[in-house]
Order: sequence, then C-alpha cells, then structure tokens
Amino acid sequence: MNVAQRIAPAPVVKSITVEAPIGHAFEFFTNGIGTWWPTSHSIGASALKTAVIEPKAGGRWYEIGEDGSECQWGDVLAWDAPNRVVLAWRIGLDWRYDPNLLTEVEVTFTALDHKTTRVDLEHRLLENMGDKADAARETFDSPGGWPGLLAGYAAKVQAS
Repeated sequence: MNVAQRIAPAPVVKSITVEAPIGHAFEFFTNGIGTWWPTSHSIGASALKTAVIEPKAGGRWYEIGEDGSECQWGDVLAWDAPNRVVLAWRIGLDWRYDPNLLTEVEVTFTALDHKTTRVDLEHRLLENMGDKADAARETFDSPGGWPGLLAGYAAKVQAS
C-alpha cells in the first residue's frame, strides 16, 4: 500500500428500537433534543441549558448556555420528517467548534408498527478528523458517546 493511502475508519453505526410512533420518535430526537441531551455534553463556556436543532435543511445545530450564550455544533444538511435527518458535526476532538470540519450524523427512523420505531444512527466521514480519526471513532463509539446518548434518548422518548 502506498504511504499516501489511508484506510478510513469505519463509521460509528448504532441502532435502537423505541416504544414510540415514528412521528413522535423523530420529533423528540430533533425538536426535543434539549430534553434528552445530557448537560455534561457541552462545549460552551457556560453550563448547558439546552440544545437546539433548527427544523430545516440549512438550519443550525447548537447549544444555549445558562447565561444565554450560543455555541455552534454544526448544521442541518437534510431534513425529511419523520424519516431522516442528517446533521453536520463540526466539533473536533479538542471539543471546539470548527466550521471547516465536516463529519456527518445521519439518523433514520423506521416504523416497525404503529407504536414502535427503529432508530438507526451513522456518524461518518471521521477521516476528515485527520490524525485524530481513529481516536474520534473510539470516543464516539464509547459508552459516553453515541451508545449512551441513544440510551438516554430511548429512555426519555419512551417515558414521554
């Protein structure tokens, strides 16, 4: 293999099933992100008050601190309610927003019946993190990453 070639890390892929109709599962994940996103997962200068995903392609994905400040996380690349949302994750492993970084988080929602939904998440393009790509994959795939976030989401959406 040529030294210039690099094998990209595999995307982080997670799937959960929630006891919620597809429309509610989508709405709670997107517009309700502030109710299930843990306050420990913040990059702002102020403690996290809430997280926001603006409901449209081109919308912002950001946090609001308890002091009212806003800190960008990324943006909405695709909005196809209630089936799919694609978010640009623009946070490096230094936990700072980088407008030039692009990794993608695609979340799809599939109705299994009228009250159960499968939620599939793929965090991809991790190779765009350069020499931190493998560490990023490990972090996002760890219990404090997407597995824990989805478990928290599932518990709250099912209780809502």
